[in-house]
Amino acid sequence: VLGLLVWALIADTTYYLHAAYSWVMFVSIFFWILTVLLLVTYLLQLQLKFHVVPWALVLMIFNLVATVLYITAFVTSAAAVQPTSWRQWDYNRRAAASFFACVVMITYGVSTFFSFRAWKGLGSNAATSQVSDHA
Repeated sequence: VLGLLVWALIADTTYYLHAAYSWVMFVSIFFWILTVLLLVTYLLQLQLKFHVVPWALVLMIFNLVATVLYITAFVTSAAAVQPTSWRQWDYNRRAAASFFACVVMITYGVSTFFSFRAWKGLGSNAATSQVSDHA
């Protein structure tokens, strides 16, 4: 939802006049589509059919790449916001898009942390840790 807000807010401005916003649009739309595809994959439990794919590693890499590219998109978007713009509604939408790009960046960063813990096996519960201790 937050990624959708980023590209919807920018798409409602005259982003095509500024090259920086094209990068932000690419990053936000690309990762929004990939996130929705991964969500559908997990909702339909399709990951259980592909046993050879290390899903924890795939998710960690995906979240890490999304975090890094959203950092660049956030910095680009925030640097391109100009308060002296003659179109005040564009300024408000671009500033809001920069804010939500920062929130999405933080969200992907937190997801990277939890994906890393799942990949390393640090997120096990009490039942699985007791079984592995006694085995």
